[in-house]
Amino acid sequence: MRMKLKMFFALVFFTFFQIAIFPDEFQDSSSVDDSIQREFLVLMSRQRFNLNPHTATYSSEAQILDALYEGLYSYDPRTLDPIPALATNCKVSRDKKKLTFTIREGAHFSDGSEITASSVRNSWLLLLSTPNAPYASLFDCIVGAADYRTGKISEKDVGIIARDSRTLVVTLLTPTAHFTKIICHPAFCVRAFQDNVFSGAFVLSERSDEQIVLKKNEQYWDAENVHIPSIRIKTDDDISENSWAFNTGKADWIVSAFDASLLLNRSSVRLSTIFGTEYIFFRCDRPPFDRADIRNALIAAVPWEELRKLSYVQASSLVYPLSGYPSVEGLTETSEEDALELMEAARKNAGIKKDEKIRLVMGILASSERQKRQFEILRDAWKKLGVELDVNATNDSRYIEAIGEWDADLFVYSWIGDFADPIAFLELFRDGSTLNQTAWKNDDFSSALLEAASTTESDARYKILSEAEQILLDDGVILPVSHQVSLHALNPLAVGGWFTNALDIHPYKYLFLKHSSSEIPNVVQHSQVKTEISCSLR
Repeated sequence: MRMKLKMFFALVFFTFFQIAIFPDEFQDSSSVDDSIQREFLVLMSRQRFNLNPHTATYSSEAQILDALYEGLYSYDPRTLDPIPALATNCKVSRDKKKLTFTIREGAHFSDGSEITASSVRNSWLLLLSTPNAPYASLFDCIVGAADYRTGKISEKDVGIIARDSRTLVVTLLTPTAHFTKIICHPAFCVRAFQDNVFSGAFVLSERSDEQIVLKKNEQYWDAENVHIPSIRIKTDDDISENSWAFNTGKADWIVSAFDASLLLNRSSVRLSTIFGTEYIFFRCDRPPFDRADIRNALIAAVPWEELRKLSYVQASSLVYPLSGYPSVEGLTETSEEDALELMEAARKNAGIKKDEKIRLVMGILASSERQKRQFEILRDAWKKLGVELDVNATNDSRYIEAIGEWDADLFVYSWIGDFADPIAFLELFRDGSTLNQTAWKNDDFSSALLEAASTTESDARYKILSEAEQILLDDGVILPVSHQVSLHALNPLAVGGWFTNALDIHPYKYLFLKHSSSEIPNVVQHSQVKTEISCSLR
């Protein structure tokens, strides 16, 4: 969400034992009372939003873009299964290499212009021709897509054809069972070529550094089932103020930036493990760390227990465990003796003198205490191997986007899969992928992904993908640290259409307000609320 590059810099201060985790409250949206619907307030940590669906990378941006734009398919808010959106159906050929989509009658952009098969084709070709579009390579499964985005062929040779105004035909290189999952992501939405024209359930009404306001798109094909008239997204790092706003009923939903211990209604805390992984990776195009033997010598010395002890869900491998996905041999063993032996052999093979200092630079976010601690742990562990780990810190929260130009060898990365499939992670390391920040290349890995793409039987495909993941781990490219958790404050007795799920995707389209009693009287003043909270924590 998928959405996506997804960095998780949560401004949250809490202890886990204080949090009660409750199941979602379900309510049929057909019983929504439209008379009580009003502007919905969402609070997030302060950040700069990129609202270009073709170049945006963060999950917080994808959440907004999902409201502004829609593709042929979208996510079911409960199950995350792809459901028809601007397409009504998809016909698959017998060889599973041709997909024929029927575009929905009555679909319009927010300016009233019609959405046709050509609208979809033009949007997808624009994505493929956009420089640095992070998700473009997910379309490399389409005939000609990779060659077109790299400037080798013209658009007429790409296997995306508008047969008529209502029929779009996509020709694939190999069967791609997860194609409809891919096109749920906002990067593959349908765009108009005019500014401030949208295909989704909402339009952009207001934008500033502090807030974004979305208003219901009256031209949207499913407008009658969009109940919230407007959504105001405010960014604020003051977790105390955010928590107070939620307690007094001013905020309906807080994403991460709150103090759970200050909430009066603890059942509003929504904490769950999600399909995401935090890891540290080597830039594999910078000597001597372009060598697997050097990388593996360093990995052998990593004190995994110490590196992962601050993690709620520790990870020794890349792909979060999925049902039916074979387990791989993760990175868990620490041996200073093995590390010294491996480094001695690696130095000899690389022509590096035994007593020569090897300089390694780690890029971190200056404001992240977690990343600073990770740097210290690795610096101390690798010093014994004759490696000097230096730090290159930045205050730019979007530093991930500059990795290719940054003078560093080691980076901290967090990724949430955009769809529940191992390829959502493994694509990050495929040679030629627009998501590959590591610059790692491995023929066996690439061959495994190609073999998996042409395998239609699920168990066999998962086995091949797990073998590809093992190649990645064995080549010493990444240091897995943790599987991610999502944290939200939202009262399920007051808000409907919001569901906990593995991808942490919560489409605004489905939100609605319920009849519920206030948690605290409206007459309570700001100072009184703070006094009550303070007393309750003594």
